[in-house]
Amino acid sequence: MTPDRAAGLAESRRALAAGEVTSRALVERALARIEATQPTLNAFRVVRAEAALAEADAADRELAGGARRPLLGVPVAVKDDMDVAGEPTAFGCRGDFPPAAADGEAVRRLRAAGAVIVGKTNTCELGQWPFTEGPAFGDTRNPWSPAHTPGGSSGGSAAAVAAGLVPAALGSDGAGSVRIPASWTHLVGIKPQRGRISTWPRGESFQGITVNGTLARTVADAALLLDAAGGNHDRDPHRPPALTVADAVGRDPGRLRIALSLKPPFTAVPARPHPEVRARVTELAEKLAALGHEVTEADPPYGQIGLTFVPRATAGIAEWAETAPDPALLDPRTRNAARLGWLLGGAPLRAARRAEAVLHRRIGGFFRSYDVVLAPTTAAPPLRIGALHRLGGWATDRAMIAACPYAWPWNVLGWPGVNVPAGFVSDGLPVGAQLLGPAHTEPLLVSLAAQLEAELRWHERWPPHLPEANASAA
Repeated sequence: MTPDRAAGLAESRRALAAGEVTSRALVERALARIEATQPTLNAFRVVRAEAALAEADAADRELAGGARRPLLGVPVAVKDDMDVAGEPTAFGCRGDFPPAAADGEAVRRLRAAGAVIVGKTNTCELGQWPFTEGPAFGDTRNPWSPAHTPGGSSGGSAAAVAAGLVPAALGSDGAGSVRIPASWTHLVGIKPQRGRISTWPRGESFQGITVNGTLARTVADAALLLDAAGGNHDRDPHRPPALTVADAVGRDPGRLRIALSLKPPFTAVPARPHPEVRARVTELAEKLAALGHEVTEADPPYGQIGLTFVPRATAGIAEWAETAPDPALLDPRTRNAARLGWLLGGAPLRAARRAEAVLHRRIGGFFRSYDVVLAPTTAAPPLRIGALHRLGGWATDRAMIAACPYAWPWNVLGWPGVNVPAGFVSDGLPVGAQLLGPAHTEPLLVSLAAQLEAELRWHERWPPHLPEANASAA
């Protein structure tokens, strides 16, 4: 375990249980890595140094007494749209936000599993865009190329994990916001079934399109964090049947019927995959065929699904914008989206919500012929820092749709998807592919992702641009 790169979640848990390392040592190393990289990568909005060390000491006392919990003493990070008691939840915004009175349900469950929350990671303003930049905190950069974005909106979590600052982190995904940064930072990103990880104290975040998910270097670590954070608050409106997703790692998925879908869903702006992205995803399809799966080119019948996304997304922005202490400090694009959300928040929103059942039936029928969809996660490689941040509203939307047209339909459906690394384009930037399934198929997707990982060994490759942490923290 080197001082400048975190060991994985499962390995850290094993080493702690075996007495090979203390939680305090792991947390000190994580804090040293964060401090060393914050001027360059800028992954964190809040660093809980003093509190995390105190929690690590308490975990060490438990470990010494023989206690064992799923993540006891392991440092992790969470995105800054999740409540951590005593810390503000600014969600990428400027302003003086009050400290949260209590942990959100996902954070509470991580603590119950024994995890140490070292900090809250950066996200763009209200999670709207596939970049992590803004006047509230600056630019969060990609460990694989600091001139490029790690994606968004869970870009801080992705940068922190990809750089080895922490072994795993929670993010949230409302239009690909876990899967897109996972794709652009060479990580596994799991967007679970709606309700699998609670978003409480918001029973439905962004009108149900946003879920909490996990980012890690390996499928096993992403699944382990998902199981630790998973579960529901008593008042959650979505309560899927309980699953232990980590048990699917290493399980033979069987011979699957896989639909290779390279055509983006219909959008108002033309979009097509970059040739090298298309090539990497096609190579992944060939690898799946070589593993014995039946791979056929076919596209789910998305239809006009985008008409149901916009009212829910903008209504969610309007709801979150109300929590800003000073609305005048919000990005003009945010204020415009919030106004649209209020306009669409009546009959259009109700119609969009009703349409979900129709979409479930129509797209669900596709899975009578196929078990899994394989699609690009993004149409483009990582964008350069500043490419979208300084654009106006319509220009931002056009550029965002062109770069990231593939992920959002699964948010409307509420079904699970897993980003897996698909390799690199010619300039060394990572790209990814998503494995998509119908309701409650996290175990199947995780089993298939783990089968690919065993062949491709993507977790063995690290970014070449990592600043060195202070070796004295070892």
